[in-house]
Order: sequence, then C-alpha cells, then structure tokens
Amino acid sequence: ENGIATADDAQREKYLEDTLGEVHAAIEDGADVRGYFHWTNTDNFEWARGYAAHFGLIGVDRKTLERTVKPSGRLYARIATANGLD
Repeated sequence: ENGIATADDAQREKYLEDTLGEVHAAIEDGADVRGYFHWTNTDNFEWARGYAAHFGLIGVDRKTLERTVKPSGRLYARIATANGLD
C-alpha cells in the first residue's frame, strides 16, 4: 500500500502520477509487479492523527458522512480504466 496524507489534492495527483510512473518503469525493467494498492480510498481515522490526515481519493464529510470523489480519485479511475498513464 502507498499514499500521501495531504489536503492539497493537486499534490496527491502529482504523487499518483509520479509513483505509478515509477511502477511502470519497474515493470519495463523486468520487475514482477502484481498490483498497486493506494492508501486509501476514503479519508479515514488514523491512530496517530485521528481524522486530520487526508489520504483518501474520496473525501468524507464527518457531519453528514457524504462522500465526494476528489480530482485525484477521478485521475486514479482514468489510469485504472486505461490500464496505464496517458
């Protein structure tokens, strides 16, 4: 699993692109990569930081529990659907 805790979703998008680019390079170099697991799908509770850490591709409103897909979540969906980076 791999992810970044930030409220800056543009930073998360860059992190995803950079990380998945490196995963692709490793595959090109012959690494036997079986998958990639982003931490995490939704913002969640972290033992050390409570709800302050924003790892999720989907934001959660703690009052209403409404979920909202972040731009990074849409980016990850496009990458997964295309089975690669553009």
